[in-house]
Amino acid sequence: MSQSQVYENRLNRFYQWMDKNDLSVALISSPTNVYYLTGFYSNPHERFMGLFLISGQEPILITPELDKEEANRKTSLNNIFGYADHEGPVQLIKKYILFKQDQPFGFEEGYVSFKKALWLKEILQFQQSVDIEKGLMGLRITKDELELNSLKEAAYWADKAIEFGIEAIQVGKSELEIIAEIEYRLKKEGIEKMSFDTMVLTGEKSALPHGKPGQERIKNGDFVLFDLGVVFNGYCSDISRTVAVGQISEKQKEMYHIVKQAQQLAIDVVKPDLAIKEVDLAARRKITEMGFGPYFIHRIGHGLGLDIHELPSMHEKNEELLKEGMVFTIEPGIYVAELGGVRIEDDIYVTKEGPLVLTSFTKELIQL
Repeated sequence: MSQSQVYENRLNRFYQWMDKNDLSVALISSPTNVYYLTGFYSNPHERFMGLFLISGQEPILITPELDKEEANRKTSLNNIFGYADHEGPVQLIKKYILFKQDQPFGFEEGYVSFKKALWLKEILQFQQSVDIEKGLMGLRITKDELELNSLKEAAYWADKAIEFGIEAIQVGKSELEIIAEIEYRLKKEGIEKMSFDTMVLTGEKSALPHGKPGQERIKNGDFVLFDLGVVFNGYCSDISRTVAVGQISEKQKEMYHIVKQAQQLAIDVVKPDLAIKEVDLAARRKITEMGFGPYFIHRIGHGLGLDIHELPSMHEKNEELLKEGMVFTIEPGIYVAELGGVRIEDDIYVTKEGPLVLTSFTKELIQL
């Protein structure tokens, strides 16, 4: 299947969702969702960009004039209309977006601001709105072959980033210095951006699951925790590894090996039609059994794709079932203030046979 056929198929599937939900018109304005459906990505900042889908009509993309050429190059859409900054998009919307105002109008309520929703209602005069994010996320929650290939490449570069980070570790070097070296080497390899702000935490700060890197310097006896990811073709990777500098205590080694075992237990249970909560519980039971239950303070993971955090939410109460094609992280951790923290995270793709682990950097305890 060609790329253009992939995007045409995604659009057709969303049109089918609209028909099933008695929705005849929808606006997609999140750049990520526009990219998913068309292959065109742009952040318009304060300007308006919208993909309008109307039953029985071809898609209509209204975009700033400065992005029109790129949209034509990246998509097979026939109806792409650009507006100049001094004109604004209102006249184009009124001219081309024609539907019965008593019909529900769909848009992404989690993305469109209240102010923008009122602006749209004033222009289009719709009487009722419907949130379409459930339909969009229902499509995006399972990944096709094109997406999987991008996720595999993103995972490869996440592995390389961990390698670069470990090579940069020296006693006395700061967290930010290590981040600078990781990202410099990735840029030299052609990686344009990270999935999120790279995290390198050392010593007691490694016990902060969402700690902020700074000028803290590496000492002997420290854990150094990496949490990072790269973007490839719009798709995110996310990996965590924890290494030791010099000699660490037996308690720290115990923490590490418990997290490693717990993560493998969670990976091993992954299969289609398993309740998502069982993935979390497989790791949580092990950590609790070993006496560290109160120190595992977050869910086992999250969905992964065009966004760094998307569905499914991998928590211990989620009764939804895993499906073939889902991609998510498995990332148990133990965080003890006086000892530091350990987290090991991999990206997992669900096949009909079970888990495919996309990230592959070693999980054996590295002591530098």
